[in-house]
Amino acid sequence: MRKTRSLLLAATGFLIALTASATAQSDYPNRPIRLIIPFPAGGSNDIVGRAIAQQMGDRLGKQVIIDNRTGAGGVIGTELAAHATPDGYTILVISIAHSVNPWLYKLPYDPIKAFAPIGIMGTGTNVLTVHPSLPVNTLKEFLELARSKPGEVSYASAGVGTFQHLGAELFQLEAKLKLMHVPFRGGGPAGSGSRLAQTPARPTRQAD
Repeated sequence: MRKTRSLLLAATGFLIALTASATAQSDYPNRPIRLIIPFPAGGSNDIVGRAIAQQMGDRLGKQVIIDNRTGAGGVIGTELAAHATPDGYTILVISIAHSVNPWLYKLPYDPIKAFAPIGIMGTGTNVLTVHPSLPVNTLKEFLELARSKPGEVSYASAGVGTFQHLGAELFQLEAKLKLMHVPFRGGGPAGSGSRLAQTPARPTRQAD
């Protein structure tokens, strides 16, 4: 964890394959660039990645193609980038999950040596929201309800190890309550498919 340094400062970062230097190529780029986003469309990583891709394409004069490769908390798309030809034409968007995944999975790549950071392109903030059908109007009322029904009020996240999940776990520890975690395959599906209720069958909605 300590080796990740600046990667932990933002919810979203930019990584590029390590060994080849695109800057050493005087004609770079001379073909389209692939931008791998290891999460589904509609989440924070996808939204920021697409905005950056358009700006990059405009400035470089070459198309930046979005490639959403989802699954395993970002591991599938990240593995694809790690094994791509290190020529500067495959770029990866990462989140804080890149720092967390080594503790959750046996990774098929080295999360430090396989990549070189380009820069931070965004930060994320956790916001707790509830569905209007829930009979609470303040955080205090929500805490009282959740404590009265331990394990029955559920919340949605973009997946295990994401900052929504980790933020909610910290929230539970600090607030001394128990919620049910309902992980989705990305922030987009979590935001569009979740509703907060008082039963495990209907998860809370937590903004990404």
